[in-house]
Amino acid sequence: MNTTTDKIRFGVVGTNFITDWVIAGARQDSRFELVAICSRKEETGLAFAKKHGIPYTFTSLEEMVTGSLVDAVYIASPNYKHAEQAMLCMRHGKHVLCEKAFASNAQEVRQMIAAAKSNHVVLMEAMKLTLTPNFLAVKDNLEKIGKVRRYFSCYCQYSSRYDKFKEGIVLNAFKPDMSNGALVDIGVYTIYPMVVLFGRPKSITANGIKLSSGVDGQGVVSFEYDGMNATVLYSKIANSSLPTEIQGEEGNITLDRINIIGDVTLSYRSGNKEVLTQPDLKDDYYYEICEFINVICSGKMESDVNSHSHSLITMEIMDEIRRQLGVVYPADRIK
Repeated sequence: MNTTTDKIRFGVVGTNFITDWVIAGARQDSRFELVAICSRKEETGLAFAKKHGIPYTFTSLEEMVTGSLVDAVYIASPNYKHAEQAMLCMRHGKHVLCEKAFASNAQEVRQMIAAAKSNHVVLMEAMKLTLTPNFLAVKDNLEKIGKVRRYFSCYCQYSSRYDKFKEGIVLNAFKPDMSNGALVDIGVYTIYPMVVLFGRPKSITANGIKLSSGVDGQGVVSFEYDGMNATVLYSKIANSSLPTEIQGEEGNITLDRINIIGDVTLSYRSGNKEVLTQPDLKDDYYYEICEFINVICSGKMESDVNSHSHSLITMEIMDEIRRQLGVVYPADRIK
């Protein structure tokens, strides 16, 4: 931390559109100070630095995190690089906010958590939706629907990269060596909030479509909990307008869409309705940065919401789904 200004000095890894969005949201928190960018290609890093007014550029992550230039690093590189880069940063005493999917598999997540604990730094998954006011409204009002009997969530968004795939051009989104596919890209948005709300399921049954490249294009997964069921649908090869819904004995809570929650409605069994939608005062990405900085400033080692446990359980679930679908990453073979 910059003790003269009480700001957290950030370096970022990755120059894609997600990084643009996160920076825009982060700058709504006065404690955020962006001081460095790391990119494999110097010209890309320089262009990104000029675009966002970043004073320092690096092509080596180790150089960026050696010394006292940055306090924390936001990682938005390809999934297969997350664990290696996060652990490098943490070995140098830097706090890490890492994009979803958190890593390639649960074994890597366990290694990341161990590194965070041994180096006494904050490690958090950048899952924005569980930190937004609308999701918190769901949590705060869940008891109103009585005993929960079902969680249903859907996130199906046809990918423009799938058009290229059908032309025989396999981009990163559909490459197993990048630890990619529909599940870890968008399916995770349906699973992570389920874990935050209800914990680890007792059983998992997955079906889906495996593409010729070796990754999943879509899937449907059923989960069993004590006294309730859950079902999630996800796809990068078809669209859907279905909402997310939590069904209880006394009513149900409906979320218009799970990745960016715009409207939340509680419908009671009596027929009455209650609008739970919260004012949209900040960019969605603000809330993950705010939570991350709050954890750092509090002296805690992890978020209560986007906790180590929630990230690990989510990844263990996705590992089992991939096992059932026959999706294997090269990273799975590295112990």
